[in-house]
Amino acid sequence: MPVRLPNDPSPEHFRRLARRLHREVRAGRPDAVALARRYAFDPDRFALSAAQLVVAREAGFPSWPRLRAFLDSTGPLRRDPDTTPPAADPTDEFCRLACLAYGGDDGPDRWSAASALLAADPALPTRSVYAAAAAGDPAALGTHLAAAAPGGASARGGPYGWEPLLYLTYSRVPQVDPLAAATLLLDAGADPDAGFAWHGLVPPFTALTGAFGGGEGGPGRQPPHPRSLELARLLLDAGADPNDGQTLYNRMFRPGDDWLELLFAYGLGTGDGGVWRHRLGAAQESPAQLLVRPLTWAAAHGFSDRVRLLLEHGVDPDGLSPEGRAADLAAAAGHRDIVAALVAAGAEPPRPAGVDAVVGAVLAGDAVDPAALAAVRAARPGLVAEAVDAGADPGPAVALGFDVSAPAGGQTALHTAAWNGDLAVVRRLVELRADVTARDAHFGTRPVDWARHGRHADVVAYLETVTPPD
Repeated sequence: MPVRLPNDPSPEHFRRLARRLHREVRAGRPDAVALARRYAFDPDRFALSAAQLVVAREAGFPSWPRLRAFLDSTGPLRRDPDTTPPAADPTDEFCRLACLAYGGDDGPDRWSAASALLAADPALPTRSVYAAAAAGDPAALGTHLAAAAPGGASARGGPYGWEPLLYLTYSRVPQVDPLAAATLLLDAGADPDAGFAWHGLVPPFTALTGAFGGGEGGPGRQPPHPRSLELARLLLDAGADPNDGQTLYNRMFRPGDDWLELLFAYGLGTGDGGVWRHRLGAAQESPAQLLVRPLTWAAAHGFSDRVRLLLEHGVDPDGLSPEGRAADLAAAAGHRDIVAALVAAGAEPPRPAGVDAVVGAVLAGDAVDPAALAAVRAARPGLVAEAVDAGADPGPAVALGFDVSAPAGGQTALHTAAWNGDLAVVRRLVELRADVTARDAHFGTRPVDWARHGRHADVVAYLETVTPPD
């Protein structure tokens, strides 16, 4: 069972959950009683220890002690970079602003502010090993390491409580020579598997995660390090474990597989999971388990090349992720080539039925019975938006009369394409007469605003030519 943790997990949070479940079962609350019975407990004899076991199992742990052991092990590793307040010391503030924090304000504005601090005081890297690392300054870094006590290359500090190597790999300001700086740190004993538990969660954010970048904020806000592949190769050559779950998650949203090919070249999907699985136990997925979600995401979003690459490296074609099974997801999105590749690799063929079967046929461009099509129009009015989110051509759905501007999940197809920075799809939707003034249900903003937030300059420039002034 995969681990399911809330944000900022703590022993007290789970103790409160167990006490509440115990009270509610004893009071006969139907949903609590049903939960107790799901785990074969008698509601009339439901002890607090039983409530603790149920809470642990629901979180993905086999027992309450295993859950507590996990929380005890991650507590010292927890870091909350996105909520770290501004620092009074300009050296620390440079480090804070220079690095990806995986918060809402990641992006060029932060890095520009960091660069401005450095321009105003070029001596900042000489005052802190962490600033020297963030600046990728080998000269300053060498001076700090020469004066440091043994273990100084892995000493935690700076605004985030990180090791120097993390400041280097998460930094997005122009650096002097990041490869030479990283080599200095590694030669001085820096841990190539350095990392932290972001808000206490798994998988950990490692030095490799920082080098590869990516994330839900998109490449405009959470880009790879400018020397991403070279820096990652340095870390891997120094012994970093390639089974980096957070990298697999952060980079799964966009096409392009050079990062994945590099990890496979160093043994991704093999081994025992390395130092982080030893630290975190079963809460850290095994190498084989880590690759299931990238496969199902790629299948659902039309990343054919990635599906083939993952299958070539032995990923289970029938593995289950939170999104579902790869073949079913690909069929529902009309990606027939991906379904064929999965089935050829041994996956059970999908057997869609009802509306799902018709949706898959529409997105694949097949002929559809008019009566079945009417049922889909009623059940899935935002099918064009679904198509763009799934990486499918919106044209067939529009040709069959689906509204090109109907939202799905609160946003239109044009919002999604603008956020993705996919200029070709944005142009295609505008040609299909998508409403450029439509506002999403979450923020009340237009597609051009989504493109601006994602820092997609080419999409912004195009949409500004077709969007009336606000």
